[in-house]
Parts: sequence; C-alpha cells; structure tokens
Amino acid sequence: MSKPIVAIVGRPNVGKSTLFNALAGENISIVKDTPGVTRDRIYADVEWLNINFTLVDTGGIEPESSDVILSQMRDQAQIAIDTADVIMFLVDCRQGLTDSDSKVADMLRRSHKSVVLVVNKVDNYNKMMADVFEFYNLGIGEPYAISAANRTGIGDMLDVVISHFNSEELEDFEDERPRVAIVGKPNVGKSSLINKLLGEKRLIVSDIAGTTRDAVDTAVTWNDREYVFIDTAGLRRKNKIKEELERYSIIRTVTAVERADIVVIMIDAVEGVTEQDAKIAGIAHDRGKGIVIAVNKWDAIEKDDKTIYRYTERIRETLSYMPYAEILFISAETGQRLPKLFETIDMVLENQSMRVATGVLNEIIAEAAAMQQPPSDKGKRLKLYYITQVSVKPPTFVIFVNDKELMHFSYTRYLENKIRDTFGFRGTSLKFIIRERKDREN
Repeated sequence: MSKPIVAIVGRPNVGKSTLFNALAGENISIVKDTPGVTRDRIYADVEWLNINFTLVDTGGIEPESSDVILSQMRDQAQIAIDTADVIMFLVDCRQGLTDSDSKVADMLRRSHKSVVLVVNKVDNYNKMMADVFEFYNLGIGEPYAISAANRTGIGDMLDVVISHFNSEELEDFEDERPRVAIVGKPNVGKSSLINKLLGEKRLIVSDIAGTTRDAVDTAVTWNDREYVFIDTAGLRRKNKIKEELERYSIIRTVTAVERADIVVIMIDAVEGVTEQDAKIAGIAHDRGKGIVIAVNKWDAIEKDDKTIYRYTERIRETLSYMPYAEILFISAETGQRLPKLFETIDMVLENQSMRVATGVLNEIIAEAAAMQQPPSDKGKRLKLYYITQVSVKPPTFVIFVNDKELMHFSYTRYLENKIRDTFGFRGTSLKFIIRERKDREN
C-alpha cells in the first residue's frame, strides 16, 4: 500500500512553510542521533482521520521571473506537481489576488491534478470572507479559508484534501509480487540496469500502467518468480541544477521508496560513495526497507586483490548507520553479477519477513544482559523484563523495561547485535520499541 503525496505550492511568502510545519507537527523538528543520516526537511508524514499521506513543501513559484534562483524554485515546484496526487494551492488573503496567482493557477490546470485552493492568513473569518471569495476568480474551485499561523480552518481543509485520494489506492490489495525500487543519483546507471533486465534477458511479462507518481512500474520474471521494479530513472533533470534543486529530486526518491519492499541503492564505482548517496540511503533506512547497495560500473575500475575490500570499507564508513545493508559490485552495461542481485533481493525479502519465537528472543536477551550488565543512573539499574516480536517488514520488537529513560541507544544497539549474531537479518533494519512496566519493579 502506497501513501498519497500532497504538495503545497504557491508564490513566495504566502505561508507554505508555516502550513507545512503546522501539519507536520513534531515530526519536522525531530533530529535523531543516528550518525550519518542527513535530515532533509521538505517532506513529512502526516495523518488525518487515520489516513496517512506524505506532505511535500516547495519553493515559491514566480511564473514569469528570469531570476536564476526563482526559476530553479519554479522547477522544484514542477517536480512536486508532477509527483503529487493532490496539490494544495496556497494564496495570501492579505495581498489579495495577484497576476502571479493567476499564472500559477494556469500551470496547475495544465497538470490535470486534483487542486485544493487554500486562502491563508485569514485571521478574522467574519471580516475577511469578502477577500476570500475574490479567489473564486481563479477558476479552480472553492477557496478554503485558513490561518496557518493560528492553526484555524486546517481541519476542514484536510477533510477536502483527503476526499481527493483514490480510495482504491488507500485499501490494502493482495499483490504478492516483491516491489523493488532502483534509486540513486542521476546518471548512476538506473536506466541501464532496468534496460539490461528487460532487453537482453527478455524477461518482461507486462508493462504496468504508469502510476500517478510518474515512476514506471515494470514486471520482470527471474527464475519463475515475478518482481515489480519501480524505476526512478529519468525522473530527475539531466541539467546540472545546484544543490537546492537536487534536494527536491529527493521527493521522487521518497515516493519510490515508500512503495517498495526492497530498495536497491545504486552507487557509481568511478565517483565513489557521496553525501547525496548517504542522504538517499537514509530515506530507505528511516522507512525500514530492505536495502541492497549496488556499486555499478565496477568493470570500469582498475583493480587489485584489495580493491573490493577498500571500497567496501569506504561504503561502510560513510553509511555507518546501516551496517546490515548488503553490498554488491555489478555492471549494468555488461550484466555482471545481475543473477547475484536477484539472489540477494530474495534473501533480503526473506529476512524482512522473518519471525522469531518469543521464548528464543528472551533467552538471547537474558544471555546478553548476563554478559554485559544493563546501564544504570543514580543508583537505579535498567531491568529487562520481556521481549517479543510484534511485526515484520521491518522486523519490529517490543522490549518491556522498568524505566525507558535508562535504555540508552548504545545498549539497544548491543541487544540488536546479539539478535543479529543469532539470526542474521542481513539486508534489513530492525526496529525496537521500548515500553515501561512499572508494576513488576521491586
């Protein structure tokens, strides 16, 4: 099941970021202490009436501007518009209807997407409604009055937004085929990999219709098993736009990752692992996906007997927060090690769905605690009562303790390593939820 994408667009300074922060709430300000994960704050997961969606913030659109930065912001917004299921078009009640608003409205009409017109900065509903009604002239439907700063009118607006979601997409459907997203920087070889799978091996069964998110889903059969590859190749602009636009291409990566079971992160062997690779990998890690790192163009590297070890070490160092990820060295152009890619995907899928018996888990935890005493603070020691696995994809465990403040991140990592020592769980993150049970404390 994939989450709908909602993009906030509009001219500069109409309050897009204020609305984004109001809807994202605490999510936007969380900074995890996981080293190496770069936080990009242009998207956030939002829930309204038990419906989850991904919210995307955009740079302000100035339709006619020739200014380099403003034209880049326009390109950023266009990426978001292309990707979104629903667009929230934000306008400023205090400034009134402008020529730029009309031009943005034209741009949105051409997108043929569902648009919700939101009039912001309506601080006094009774006095300002005449100004709100002026925006009917845009011809894109009823204007909904809100104040993002005061957080008024937002509930009614969200009711309208979620009414545009495709109800079929929101329902779970039984599609047992593994979904594999190919992600990475532009020109790293994503297209070449898909083409190699479809061309030379002639394994295509059918082309699934392009989704609302502009990623092309392609069914591929390998050893009688069918996979759906979500190809993000070609979705990013080829021209070298600076860092600001590069970060907006992450919107599409988030969308592809959200829909996948397994994420294949492609890295250019010639260029080496970069900060942007770490950012893309961090998105898959945060969402608990199975992860395979495919180092492409390996045939273009001059090698000796230690090259592969040095390269692996560099990747592990840069992506230190995901030591579980599987690493493969491939060539999309020659087809080198592509069978191994499918074997690895199958192995990671199995680990993502692995369940461990509660009794066995508790034996592991008891032994771990005996080998390394749980942490203490001011004379109070952490007690581990019980552990159980509650879900898969990713494997998720609940640990009951006497005081979760005492459960330091490093001790959780120690327990994770003990579980991995026994069961492997290669290629998948593990999620731990710490719960308190004070009733047993003595």
